[in-house]
Amino acid sequence: MPQSHDTVLEVDLGALAHNYRLLRSRLLPETRFLGVVKAYAYGSDSLAIAKKLESLGADYLAVAFTDEGVFLREGGIRLPILVLHPQPSGLGDLITHCLEPSLYSPRILRLFLQEAKARKQKDFPVHLKFNTGLNRLGFWENDVDWIQGQLDTGNTLSIRSVLSHLAASDDLGEAEFTRRQIDGFTRIVGEVREKLPGSPFFHLLNTSGIFNYPDAQWDMVRSGIGLYGYGNDQEYDKLLRPVARLRTRISQLHKIEPGEWVGYNKGFESPGYRTTATLPIGHADGIGRIYGKGRGIFHLHGKPAPIIGNVCMDMTMIDVTDIPCREGDEVVVYGGPHSAEVLARGAGTISYELLTGISRRVAREIRDES
Repeated sequence: MPQSHDTVLEVDLGALAHNYRLLRSRLLPETRFLGVVKAYAYGSDSLAIAKKLESLGADYLAVAFTDEGVFLREGGIRLPILVLHPQPSGLGDLITHCLEPSLYSPRILRLFLQEAKARKQKDFPVHLKFNTGLNRLGFWENDVDWIQGQLDTGNTLSIRSVLSHLAASDDLGEAEFTRRQIDGFTRIVGEVREKLPGSPFFHLLNTSGIFNYPDAQWDMVRSGIGLYGYGNDQEYDKLLRPVARLRTRISQLHKIEPGEWVGYNKGFESPGYRTTATLPIGHADGIGRIYGKGRGIFHLHGKPAPIIGNVCMDMTMIDVTDIPCREGDEVVVYGGPHSAEVLARGAGTISYELLTGISRRVAREIRDES
């Protein structure tokens, strides 16, 4: 059923192509490129993004969970898909749909090996995730010998790659910590090459790593937020183009007198005569209550319009006192020159949370002028 409440997320595949080529330009010609399309492609449209990345020449895609990969396979995607955080309940579907798991612990390796043997798999491609300091997922460096013992039992699995994840590559003040992670990964690479079968490739860098530590690109890099137009740095943001533009329209204008209140729980008291605009977008669409009471600015006819009062489930109110406008006029939540990172930062969060939180009930409009 098509959405009909005048809030639309535009997805610009031309911007995606620009970002992909820019990131590629930072790499050696032989370095593989993995596009991260988890969380519905950072809140945009994972199938449209995946198809575009496939056409652009990406080597791999990555999702967080198995069902995200199944969705892409059912949509016709044929690129290799790495599942970064597979859960035991989805291991059978993973094999059925030729998805490649990141094995990150003894438990998940044993369970997947058991599943693969039961399905009589041979040389099924898997990826080994090592922890080098993020302390979230991953084997330890001293687990290599144990992994060797597990894989020596047959040729059910084939190690396709070995990876780790940087924790602070966007913060040059933490360069020493990042270098320790890179050094730790270098040691793991040496052990893997010496002790584990096959000839896996290696990857460590995320978007900020591509920009700040290109010497550590190994055989492949993984880019998520950079593909969608944000580089975790104002200088890099200038080079990238936001893929998503969230727009809505004014439902109603109100003339507010001094001392009147706006919204639930008397969230805003008018200091004088003000004009407010009510918009058909709220926290059920992904604009959380953290953006209320002046934290967060939308744009109307290119001019800033601060949020007032508390964001409602389906509506948000903005102050348009000094902006000539009419009911039905377009309001830009973020996109183009109005950065999602700036909007998010104004509420004390990050662009990742804002982008990925946009509800599926918001209509997606796919554009490709590349």
